[in-house]
Amino acid sequence: MTSQETSKSLLIPILIGIGVGILIGGILPAVGESVAFLGELFINGLLMLVIPLVMTSMVVSVSSLGDVRQLRGFGGRTLLYYTATTGIAVIVGLILVNMINPGVADTPEARVTWRGGQLLPNTSYIISNQQLTLKDENFKPSYDERYSVILLDQNQIQGTIQPEKSTPENVVTLSQWIDETGKEITPNSTGTGIGVDLAVAAKVKGKDNRSIVDVLKEVIVSLLPRNLFQAMADNQVLPLIIFSLVFGGVLTTMGSLGQNVLHRFEGLNEAIMRIIHLILMAAPVGIGALIAERLGQAGGFSGFAAEFMSLSKYAASVIIALLIHGAIILPLILYGFGKRYPLPYVRHLASALTTAFSTSSSSATLPVTMECSIERNHISPRIASFVLPLGATINMDGTAI
Repeated sequence: MTSQETSKSLLIPILIGIGVGILIGGILPAVGESVAFLGELFINGLLMLVIPLVMTSMVVSVSSLGDVRQLRGFGGRTLLYYTATTGIAVIVGLILVNMINPGVADTPEARVTWRGGQLLPNTSYIISNQQLTLKDENFKPSYDERYSVILLDQNQIQGTIQPEKSTPENVVTLSQWIDETGKEITPNSTGTGIGVDLAVAAKVKGKDNRSIVDVLKEVIVSLLPRNLFQAMADNQVLPLIIFSLVFGGVLTTMGSLGQNVLHRFEGLNEAIMRIIHLILMAAPVGIGALIAERLGQAGGFSGFAAEFMSLSKYAASVIIALLIHGAIILPLILYGFGKRYPLPYVRHLASALTTAFSTSSSSATLPVTMECSIERNHISPRIASFVLPLGATINMDGTAI
């Protein structure tokens, strides 16, 4: 069976897997959470291939240009497209958010709830060994390191949550306690009144006074890592793209010696694509398990519905914006500039879209996107190998919205 036939034959099983995952996670939340490891295996299999796929495909793509100077016009058009679509996404998002006003809340409690947190001003607690235990309440099961516990009765002392699956529902583990100035502090072991709210991400703490020039300098410096292998381990794709472009360009200037190396990269790239085909065979089970896990963590259909309703205006804003951008603007660009009919094109990307929906990761979806684009939509491997890895890194239209 060819790779194209494999992709086509997987569409129905993937849709069935999604349906089964919805039923399991919605009706049997505990079972949905118990099959999470199957989804994790699927994601890990895809993420495992991202770095080798990006590096080999970029080297092969640059070498196929023949003359590296062609990259200037080709790369310029690519960056122009990414900048334009991201700008359009920002405009669509701004228009809708000002029309719907999803973040407006009448009370502090409503604002915290809207952000996924909770206020428990009358609940007693005990702190012991970096763990906080509630006496008469439970924490929501969805809290992770993005959230902090705030001690309302101890001058807003807060600690960042460190999720642990083995802890009871009324217990959270915290990394450290800090006061309002950011200094580490030891709180009283008992008290009454806590809140749980989104914390300031560690990577942006202390950076609120930076100018745009400082930000640009930091981005430029990050393009050249001190340790290439550390960048691979940290899944820093953009520096690896820069290195691969330079490496591939240099190989094209080395005559027969460079061609020998390029042939090996072509073989590696083909081998990685074949591994992707094998991993895709597990897509129905992996995607179904991921969806079952998400619904299970939300508490099944009832818990998901309650959470969705609490964020209904925000969810509506995002969904409408995504529909406008993904179902109107991008298809018009595809038809106007690419002379391709949108419906067949999107149908051939079904595996990539369902994978993106279930994993919420551009990097994890990249191998599937490349496979669908090259094998089913017949995009030139030279173009796809350059445009898609770069787009998965910098073209974040959904984030812009």
